[in-house]
Amino acid sequence: MVLISSQPEPDAATADLLPHVVRLGPNLWGASFKLMKMVPAHHIVDSALASGEIGPETVIVESTSGTYGLALAVKAALVRRRLVLVTDPAMDERLCRRVADLGVSVEMCRTPSALGEYQTVRLARLAEVRAQHPDHFWPRQYDNPLNPASYSVVAEHLHRRLGPLDALIGPVGSGGSMCGTATGLRRHNPALRAIGVDTPGSVLFGQPDQVRELRGLGNSVLPGILDHTVFDQVHWTPAGEAYRHTRGLHRDKGLFHGPTSGAAMAVANWWSEHNPDARTVVMLPDQGDRYLDTVYDDRWLGADPARRTTNEPREVTSPTGECDWTWMRWDRRRLTDLPEPVGVPR
Repeated sequence: MVLISSQPEPDAATADLLPHVVRLGPNLWGASFKLMKMVPAHHIVDSALASGEIGPETVIVESTSGTYGLALAVKAALVRRRLVLVTDPAMDERLCRRVADLGVSVEMCRTPSALGEYQTVRLARLAEVRAQHPDHFWPRQYDNPLNPASYSVVAEHLHRRLGPLDALIGPVGSGGSMCGTATGLRRHNPALRAIGVDTPGSVLFGQPDQVRELRGLGNSVLPGILDHTVFDQVHWTPAGEAYRHTRGLHRDKGLFHGPTSGAAMAVANWWSEHNPDARTVVMLPDQGDRYLDTVYDDRWLGADPARRTTNEPREVTSPTGECDWTWMRWDRRRLTDLPEPVGVPR
């Protein structure tokens, strides 16, 4: 019998942010979000309004290429504040049109850095935009502790629905959702295992910075809110596995998500099969609308044989920078505790 938490139900505004909890296997549940980034966007902006950091004429400015931009656009429209988003071509035309319809000014950075990434280019342009708007608020999704703190409502929601959990699996980009949700769940079960899903070429867990096909997880810079000591295990999941499991989620479960969720699902399927007694939840943060012309197009998938690759993960003892699916026992260490040099500055 599952014990249900006695925590009070969330209010209506918060409840709209929470995921549907879906049974995916004998010991596996999915936290299926419509737009997960609404959780930190809602909390950060409301906190800034309450503290006076956002006044009547304050312009909100942020660097993002994904759904955090959409979440901020929705929130900015609701609180009637101007928003400037600094982005790159990963924010596809459909998403750009949607945020523009919400009144957002979009600053597009079209030329990558010498390393082929856009993160540092966007941050440089963001500094210029901030200088142009003296009365501005920068949510700082990568460094604001309110980002992980906002996910306490998600943790309580999962505990209320499922009782004590043994494992949480999810993608890592800024680190907010996994660090915040795992920390909240460990208030009920300190032994809960947190399995982070990264992708090859991301610096988050020590791999060298390389061009990444998957977006929405991984990073070219180390976010200040990423607490490595939260994680028990890390997987570097390649694009092919993410695409395959994205389509599988849709065909087998009727869940229309994007490849960030697919990457997490690949790990969740493997983990739950190898740990049948562990009550496990996987975070499924993004919807599939942006990927109808790519991941949900058989012709696009078939154009590159690597996108159809099926692999079993291979355990490694240090971040390797390899392109196949590898995983590592992280054991709640700091990045600087790794026994061998890693591909990012310490």
